[in-house]
Amino acid sequence: MGGFRAARTGAITDGMSQIITRFAPSPTGKLHIGSVRTALVCWLFARHTGGQFILRIDDTDLERSRQEYVDGIFSDLTWLGLTWDQLEYQSKRMARYEEVITQMKAKGDLYACYETPTELDLKRKSLLAQGKPPIYDRGALRLTDRERSAYEAEGRRPHWRFKMRGSNIEWQDKIRGPVHFAVDQISDPVVVREDGRPLYHLCSVIDDADMKITHIVRGEDHVTNTASHIHMFMALGAPVPEFAHLPLLADAEGGKLSKRVGSQSAQELRDEEGLEPMPILSLLAKLGTSDPIALHRDLASLAREFDFAKFSRTMARLDIADMHRLNAQYLHDTDYDTIREKLAPMGLDDISETTWNILRANITRLSDLRDWKNIIVGRITPVIANDDREFISAAATALPSGNLTPETWSVWTAALKEQTGRKGKSLFMPLRLAITGLDHGPEMAPLLPIIGREKLLERLSA
Repeated sequence: MGGFRAARTGAITDGMSQIITRFAPSPTGKLHIGSVRTALVCWLFARHTGGQFILRIDDTDLERSRQEYVDGIFSDLTWLGLTWDQLEYQSKRMARYEEVITQMKAKGDLYACYETPTELDLKRKSLLAQGKPPIYDRGALRLTDRERSAYEAEGRRPHWRFKMRGSNIEWQDKIRGPVHFAVDQISDPVVVREDGRPLYHLCSVIDDADMKITHIVRGEDHVTNTASHIHMFMALGAPVPEFAHLPLLADAEGGKLSKRVGSQSAQELRDEEGLEPMPILSLLAKLGTSDPIALHRDLASLAREFDFAKFSRTMARLDIADMHRLNAQYLHDTDYDTIREKLAPMGLDDISETTWNILRANITRLSDLRDWKNIIVGRITPVIANDDREFISAAATALPSGNLTPETWSVWTAALKEQTGRKGKSLFMPLRLAITGLDHGPEMAPLLPIIGREKLLERLSA
């Protein structure tokens, strides 16, 4: 059989001024990490080329689609900064799908099938038992008019399959390189259910054709779907987009991504992990590429560096710890004016610029400020070892008079060193533990003035 090279239609972008990508989530759950990565790659490619990014809500699954998930998609993408140029809903395009389906039935691109799920399952099992691939045998095409009428008389309603063409399929994937499929190794996909509702495959192709999508980015688990979709584009007489199939994600050790990490949503990364958008985007944009994982301060810099040629075909390793590392770096390097608007919704609007500058190097997520705020203005349990009680008592007496300033710490500890003979860790650590209850944290010199004399003496006297 002859071969169809989809790469030939890659010329659809020749002479065109604009790349058009799309992100098409189904609102049947929250937006998880893998979907965020796909959306980001689509967005970066569109912005890198000065193109358009379309958000399409694939909500044809009426039983599972929920408005709360649609709202969540909008909220998550907006929070991440992945703004869209055009918004579409599949549920609003049903008349268009019906129009195209009617035309395809008339041309013979779709054909009616009457097998029940049980009968199809038996066919698959029989083929597998013979060591053959479970490819649909096109038995429905051999039915006589009398047999079809008999099925309908007993109440069977047909589902409809798309009839694959006789040519093998090849395309030049922007990540995987040359891809080849033998058409006899692919089942004719079901595209219309028994109740008449169109399914994902055909709806997606019709949308991509109508919306003039030039590049489709999705996970490599869709490669087989792409093979059948290319034939659908041909049946519609539409240009075939270019494709980029992203390698799937692995865990930090290179194994299968755990269900917990793999299903984490953007909302959970924000609300439970306490992450900021740019650390998440910085990691996901570089996963599986030749570029190093490094913090980027804005999406524009990620878009400038984007190139499909940098992507590897191997599975990309995802380690949430890397996001937390980048998140800490982001906060450590963020000035007060940038962070201030995020403090009020957290009830932290009383954190001053001075306090932020003291604390920011000691937090890994913004919510850590709540703990440090309590250490500064709340009630804590001082940690004073028995061997340090006399020393802490002497420290309370030796605290310099007057207003506490950043210089107070050095004056105070110098006096205590002279008085007690302590130095180094044995001098500084007992004071830190008594004042903050922790063995780590910001420099004590700037911390003393914002804690204040009253609380300082209260803790030293505990």
